[in-house]
Amino acid sequence: MTDRFPADLPKIMVAPNGARRTKADHPALPMTVAETIEAASAAYEAGAGAIHAHVRDEAGKHVLDAGLYRELIAGLGEAVPGMMVQITTEAVGHYTPDQQRQLVREVRPFAVSIAVREMIPDSETPEEIEAARVFYDWALGERIAIQHILYSAEDVSRFFRLLRQGVIPGTSHQVLYVLGRYAENQESAPEDLDPFLSVAAAENSGHNLDWAVCAFGHRETDCLAHAIRLGGKARIGFENGLWNRDGALARDNADRVKDLMAALADQ
Repeated sequence: MTDRFPADLPKIMVAPNGARRTKADHPALPMTVAETIEAASAAYEAGAGAIHAHVRDEAGKHVLDAGLYRELIAGLGEAVPGMMVQITTEAVGHYTPDQQRQLVREVRPFAVSIAVREMIPDSETPEEIEAARVFYDWALGERIAIQHILYSAEDVSRFFRLLRQGVIPGTSHQVLYVLGRYAENQESAPEDLDPFLSVAAAENSGHNLDWAVCAFGHRETDCLAHAIRLGGKARIGFENGLWNRDGALARDNADRVKDLMAALADQ
């Protein structure tokens, strides 16, 4: 155990649904709170120590709904008390930074993922920077573990600049490197990780980074096993990939976790 805040993430986090896919993409993709709890329980038994959780409304649309998140967190606490629960503020081009911050203030979760580029727009006006600084300071004081989502090497460089400027406080941080994009037919490759690690090595000056990776497409398992070999963590599941290493469609999210566990055993 460590007294460092935020405490290190589990090695494997399951992302069972995300904001975009539906049962039209895979019939086992969870859409309701009850289905998400069931998927999380199976993934936990398969080896996932955490869940990256999205909630959907009655129409199946991704929403930043505090009530639904509270319901999901409570249900997961009963069904899989040993599993870390991370919510998300993902904007999907719809939610503003203010709405993202309000969700976190209302739910006060143990953990949350926040994309730096969504919380702090590229314009970086003084008002935007100050609102973000106040929020990040508050979250640190509340001991809410933020995983900073970084979509490119440029995002990594910007993240370290924000650390140096004191906009994002603290000396220990969770980050997620996203290999690829949420795009049709996106296929990530293990070497996509190289630019992220190169920039982080060049720019980091004394910060503790607990880094993880998510990837897209048929090589998701290969990308995540590669990241773990290099000392990182993995986020796996139907949010990003539906296929196992052998190219077959996975049965469910637990099957994706088992596929990664098998790949790690082969290393």
